[in-house]
Amino acid sequence: MLSRLRNLYTEYPPQFWLMVFGIGISTAGSGLIMPFLMIYASEKLGLPLGTVATLLTINFGTGLFASFMAGWLADRVGRKLVMVISLTANGLIFIFLMFAATYLAFAFLMFLAGLVNPLYSVGADAMLADLVPEAKRSDAYAINRMLNNAGFAIGPALGGFVAAVSYSYAFMGAAAGMLIYGVMLIFLARETLDKTKFEKIAPTLTTKKPAEGYALVFQDKRYLIFVGLMALGLIAPGMLWTLLGVYTKVNYSMPENLYGWIPTTNALMCVFVQYLVTYISRRYHPLSVAPVGMFVYAVGVGSVFLMNNFTGFWFSMVIMTFGELILIPTATTYVANIAPDEVRGRYMSIYWLAFGLSRSSAPLLGGFLYDFVSPHSIWVVGLVIGLASTVGLYMLSRAPARRTQDA
Repeated sequence: MLSRLRNLYTEYPPQFWLMVFGIGISTAGSGLIMPFLMIYASEKLGLPLGTVATLLTINFGTGLFASFMAGWLADRVGRKLVMVISLTANGLIFIFLMFAATYLAFAFLMFLAGLVNPLYSVGADAMLADLVPEAKRSDAYAINRMLNNAGFAIGPALGGFVAAVSYSYAFMGAAAGMLIYGVMLIFLARETLDKTKFEKIAPTLTTKKPAEGYALVFQDKRYLIFVGLMALGLIAPGMLWTLLGVYTKVNYSMPENLYGWIPTTNALMCVFVQYLVTYISRRYHPLSVAPVGMFVYAVGVGSVFLMNNFTGFWFSMVIMTFGELILIPTATTYVANIAPDEVRGRYMSIYWLAFGLSRSSAPLLGGFLYDFVSPHSIWVVGLVIGLASTVGLYMLSRAPARRTQDA
């Protein structure tokens, strides 16, 4: 076992492992508060869930615009700088959230978080692709998710108990995780963007304005369809992640320290099952695997409609997590493989645009359904949305490819 782990470690550069362990630390911190943020804001503000959910829409909606700039910055000034800015700013925002007492204060802080969140995601995905050759990227993204979710397994499990005592402690732990990883990057990581290489390959792309640099990405119609279908389908799990905590507490009186084990189950599965799932899925073309993952995602969300206790909600999370394990690393690998080196950051930013679109739409749609239709309707609508995306992804996978990278 030790020999196998040693061989695995030597397959990837040291900076890859720095990123992997760093994201585990930061995610463990943020996991102390993020699954309970809607509960905290709802109780603190005393507003309807639909109104409170708009805070997440502000956060993710801002991220839609920020993701465009994130890709340009990652390709222009470097991956490392944008990652450090994102981590540091998020750490400070968690501190200020402790003192927020009005809707406007929450909205402003969520707006700021939306500006900086895409910087890390885009920069990190681009840096990982810079560090790891194409043949190993599928496994690399899977390993990164494993450690990311190892942190998230620790965070909510502890966060449920910490939040039950004091939400301030949870916010401080989240801030510490972000800031520690930021310091690690500052002192231990090198920049992976080779500006000289990109200027020789395509000098106009590194010097033009952000919108002009995206021209190559927007010419890739097949890729844009893929992003749109991902954005549609990810609304379903987005509603589950943002509203399940409130749904279980209000309708089934589930306390935070019990609910915390549900997101922890997701994280533990990502740690212990992800590599096995990727070992199987990497044998097939990423685009043919995507509809399978989206289908399982949809079934997991829809199954919540049938559940009425902890065991049931836990089982729904298990189903949904299998969809996540199949879909997300596969989709990220697909994007990394088809993206030209000189615009990889921009491709990644458009990819993360799908997550931003779904995350900004999910709280609005879910909150509306909760307040004006019925709490249970969230899961039926989520199932329908997920199945629609599944059909679209399947049709896209069967359509003839025009790009050589996608063949």
